[in-house]
Amino acid sequence: MSDNLKTVNSAYRAIVENSDAALSQRDSVGETHSRRDSIWFLVRDAVSAAEDRKGADIVVLRVSEVSYLADYFVFITGFSRVQVRAIAQAIQEKVEKELQRRPRRTEGEAEGSWVLLDYGDVMLHILMPREREFYNLEAFWSHAERIELTASSI
Repeated sequence: MSDNLKTVNSAYRAIVENSDAALSQRDSVGETHSRRDSIWFLVRDAVSAAEDRKGADIVVLRVSEVSYLADYFVFITGFSRVQVRAIAQAIQEKVEKELQRRPRRTEGEAEGSWVLLDYGDVMLHILMPREREFYNLEAFWSHAERIELTASSI
């Protein structure tokens, strides 16, 4: 084998190994997991934080097959502006603590009737009942797969 081919092979191997390492992350316990697992951990932690703040009617939709916007949408009801903000804050704190991630974009915190937390792969909508009923986003995305996620399954 020529020296040039050996160099190309070793360079290719290094690229592949570095790519695999880049696709893995470490969680707070130090376990290595894939990007897909990382996304699921974000959903899990967000739902858990929302439940801790008494968020209601939590719906998780896997939209990756029907949209390029995100992999998951999570819808949560809060019954007052204060509760909507508290749920959003609890989610941000838990996700940052557990996964070292902050939302790429946050909208609606000042108003408090609908807060959007955009983590890229996961979009969380925390809405008051009136806004949730009016916009009916679950119906708009009804062709997406609905994921059953409860406190006992987390």
